[in-house]
Amino acid sequence: MHGGAEAGLENVDIWVATLVVLLCVLLSAFFSASETALTAASHAHMHALEKEGDHRAALVNRLLRQRNRMIAALLLGSTLVNIGGSAFTTSVLVYLTGESGAVYATIIMTALLLVFAEVLPKTVAINHPDRLSLRVARVIGVFVAVFGPLLFAVEAFVRGVLKLVGVEIGHGRTLLSPYDELKSAVDIMHEEGTVERNWRDMFGGVLDLQVLHVADVMIHRTKMRTIDADLPPEQIVREVLASPFTRMPLWRDRPDNFIGVIHSKDLLRALDAAKADFSQLDIDDIALEPWFVPESTTLEDQLEAFLKRKTHFALVVDEYGEVMGLVTLEDILEEIVGDIRDEHDLAMQGVRQQPDGSVLVDGAVPLRDLNRVMEWSLPDEEATTIAGLVIHEAAAIPEAGQVFNFHGFRFEVLRKMRNRITVLKVTPTEAREPD
Repeated sequence: MHGGAEAGLENVDIWVATLVVLLCVLLSAFFSASETALTAASHAHMHALEKEGDHRAALVNRLLRQRNRMIAALLLGSTLVNIGGSAFTTSVLVYLTGESGAVYATIIMTALLLVFAEVLPKTVAINHPDRLSLRVARVIGVFVAVFGPLLFAVEAFVRGVLKLVGVEIGHGRTLLSPYDELKSAVDIMHEEGTVERNWRDMFGGVLDLQVLHVADVMIHRTKMRTIDADLPPEQIVREVLASPFTRMPLWRDRPDNFIGVIHSKDLLRALDAAKADFSQLDIDDIALEPWFVPESTTLEDQLEAFLKRKTHFALVVDEYGEVMGLVTLEDILEEIVGDIRDEHDLAMQGVRQQPDGSVLVDGAVPLRDLNRVMEWSLPDEEATTIAGLVIHEAAAIPEAGQVFNFHGFRFEVLRKMRNRITVLKVTPTEAREPD
C-alpha cells in the first residue's frame, strides 16, 4: 500500500514537472514574441494612436523610450524560463531513463525552444508587430517595473564594462541623419510595394527642399525669356502675349541689366485703363521691382520667402552679383509634385527616345528632370545638367564624336557649339529594374 502511494506521488510529480516545462516554453515564446514586436513596432503609428487617446500605445512608446531596460527585462524573463524549463526537463528524463536523460533533455528542449519559443513566435510577431505590441504592452510594462532596480543595476554594469573597453553607448545615436533615415525608409517601403513611385518621389522632394539650392532648379540665364524695356509698348505687349510665362524680366541698355519684372495681368490692366492706346503705356510704371536672391539659398528657405513676400518670382545671382537665372514658386513645387503644366505650357523639350532604346538629350536638360522623366538615377551632386555631368566625369570639354561610359550609361557627344555640348546620345548599358 505504501509503495503504491509513492508511485502515485511520483506520477503526479512527473505530470507537474511536464506542465511546468510546457509553461516555461509558452512563457519563453511570449517573451520572444514581445521583444520582436516591440522593437519592430511603428513609432509613427504608435504616436498617432497615443494622440488619439490609446493608453496601450502610450505604454508602448514609454517602453520604447527605455529600450535598453525593456530588452534587458525581456532577456531576463526569457533566460529564467529557459533555464527553468531545461532543469525540469532534465530532472524528469533522468528519473525516467537514468543518466542518459540529460542528453535527451538537451535534444528535446533545443527542439522545443527553437521551434515553439523562437522561430514560431518571432515569425508571428514580425508580421503583426503593432497589433501584438499593443496586446503585450501592459504585461511587459509591469514586468519592467517590478524588475526595474535589478535591470538598472545590470544596465549600469554593462555600460561600465563597455566603457572599460572603449565603447560609448549613446542614446539614439545613428550613422544616418534624420533626412537619410526618412528617405531610406520610404525607399524600402517602395521596394516592398507599400508605397507607389509617385508618392515616394513626392516625399523625397519634400525632404530635398532642405538640401537643394535655387541654383539646382533655376532656369538658366541662357534659357530665360526677357524683354528690352526700351522697345515700343506695342511690341512689348506682343512679346508678353507670345510668351507662355506670366512674368517676364525687363532689361535696359544691356541684356544682363535687369530693371524690373512685368506681369501680364498688370500689363492688361494698364492697357485697359489706357483704352488700348499703346502710346499711353509707361512700362516703367507697370513693372514690378526685381527681387534678387543668392544662388546658395536652399529651396526650403526660398519657399518660405516666397510665401512671406507673397510673390512667385526671383532672379538668382552669384557671389559677384551677376544674374545666373531665375527661380519661381512653380519650380520649387515641381520638385515635390513633378512637372506642372497648364494649357499654355510647352511640353518638356530636349528628350527624344529612339527605337533602339537610346535617348537623344539636349545638353542643357537638367539632370533632375531627366531622372524623373526617364526613371533614371544619374548623380546630380556635382552637375546640374546632363552636359555638365559629362564634362565633370571626363574632366575636360569633349569633342563631337567622343564616347564615355559611366554610371551604367553610354554617353556619345553628337553636337558641340563652341564650348557647349548641345546634343548627347545616352544609352543604358546595364539591365535596369523599373521603379
